[in-house]
Amino acid sequence: MASLALTSSFLPSLQLRRRKPEVNAQIRFSSLRSSLPKTAIFGSGVRTSFRIPSSLSSEAKSIKPALDFRSSRGNLGAFTVRAASSSPSTVAPASQPWQGAAIKPLIASIATGIVLWFVPVPSGVSRNAWQLLAIFLATIVGIITQPLPLGAVALLGLGASVLTKTLTFSAAFSAFGDPIPWLIALAFFFARGFIKTGLGNRIAYQFVSLFGSSTLGLGYSLVFSEALLAPAIPSVSARAGGIFLPLVKSLCVACGSNAGDGTEKRLGSWLMLTCFQTSVISSSMFLTAMAANPLSATLTYNTIKQTIGWTDWAKAAIVPGLISLIVVPLLLYVIYPPTVKSSPDAPKLAREKLEKMGPMSNNEIIMAGTLLLTVGLWVFGGILNVDAVTAAILGLSVLLVTGVVTWKECLAEAVAWDTLTWFAALIAMAGYLNKYGLISWFSQTVVKFVGGLGLSWQLSFGILVLLYFYSHYFFASGAAHIGAMFTAFLSVASALGTPPYFGAIVLSFLSNLMGGLTHYGIGSAPVFYGANYVPLAQWWGYGFLVSVVNIIIWLGAGGIWWKAIGLW
Repeated sequence: MASLALTSSFLPSLQLRRRKPEVNAQIRFSSLRSSLPKTAIFGSGVRTSFRIPSSLSSEAKSIKPALDFRSSRGNLGAFTVRAASSSPSTVAPASQPWQGAAIKPLIASIATGIVLWFVPVPSGVSRNAWQLLAIFLATIVGIITQPLPLGAVALLGLGASVLTKTLTFSAAFSAFGDPIPWLIALAFFFARGFIKTGLGNRIAYQFVSLFGSSTLGLGYSLVFSEALLAPAIPSVSARAGGIFLPLVKSLCVACGSNAGDGTEKRLGSWLMLTCFQTSVISSSMFLTAMAANPLSATLTYNTIKQTIGWTDWAKAAIVPGLISLIVVPLLLYVIYPPTVKSSPDAPKLAREKLEKMGPMSNNEIIMAGTLLLTVGLWVFGGILNVDAVTAAILGLSVLLVTGVVTWKECLAEAVAWDTLTWFAALIAMAGYLNKYGLISWFSQTVVKFVGGLGLSWQLSFGILVLLYFYSHYFFASGAAHIGAMFTAFLSVASALGTPPYFGAIVLSFLSNLMGGLTHYGIGSAPVFYGANYVPLAQWWGYGFLVSVVNIIIWLGAGGIWWKAIGLW
């Protein structure tokens, strides 16, 4: 192979370099230009070919060059010529890289399912339930090891359930009609408009101008802003996806932290994980902060005939909740730190950016108005009988009609469609595990085991709490978990001597906190994980660590507070 390099402001000379045989020659630019086709365009990135002038040696004449122009800002600057010798040499074609599944993770996933499939079915469990558990766990292993993208792994799991007749097609794909996956997908479309219009940057710069001198201060400003909105917006998916994901992404981009280019840990990784983990805390602090919280209150009344009111819930949660909101961001700041921790000049630079942006554009005004409309419907949706996903669809419709966001841009949001696929698949499989009776069998087995240990009510309740909490790895919905296990665990805890109201309110709080374990355990999880700032293994690892800290805070400091207010 030979290479020719041509450089200069307007290329006064051409340097020809060749290996085997080695050729060095100088060619005047005017000579080269005369040999170029008239259609050659300098500085435009056009690739063309040219004749080697007759003044070159015979060695050089045997070269068949291709001219590759590279320009910057309309100036020619430099271009290179790559040439191949006409001598007959055999070059092996480059092999195409394997683009299919990663083999070892795929084998691990399939092996998990096969082994469990052939384990004898326990007494009291139907064959269908056991087979679905095998497929579900194989899918979870695949989601963790990622032989393929998450949506593809989930689709394979659904395919296996249909192929084995474990689920019908309509059952396997039933969760695609569930509002939560669609609300999460719509959140990504909102984020697109938020960033595209520049509104996200404008708000991000406002935050940076106020709190940006400290990364930790910036994080706390977001954490407590979300907590203040929590009691007014009863959908954690809506809060996370419709309001805070676009804002957090804009802040990350404004601070030079982007997904996929190696700058994730500059700010984005810590901020995404922090905002997610604190969203489950704020959801646990108010009866109206998460859609499934009223279900816990209803099941409490049905089981022990005692009512958990809004004030009762908030009063019990306020102390451990505030402690967690302070401790968790700081903990993550220490064990998963951003690389940029202090930016004394950031507020000044942010104000300069705001000045350059000037007044809001028409698209920014439309985006802001649409956001206010959507949030207003989330806040007053109960009165107006408009649910969260309907409000989000209405908001997206406004953006589409006004051209703020186009349908092509929605289709290009690959993460949104991927998240919709895998989250809906997990909801369907987890839901049918409950319908097939596996969860009730598990609950009954646990309560019989704990009840037979003969421990004090405090220790028995502690065991029940841990089993209830960490069984959430098998659920893709807080509501499904509460519906399947809350009543059974509360009944056994009460029978073993736990104060019934105390047991109910603790299980209610934990029904939110357990959502931080995985990237599918609560509505805000797929939203923040889908931003692709935190690898899956780290998401799960830090999720488990934070869960331990939250349990210690809520049962430790919370227990002291609950004793002080007379809950036990």
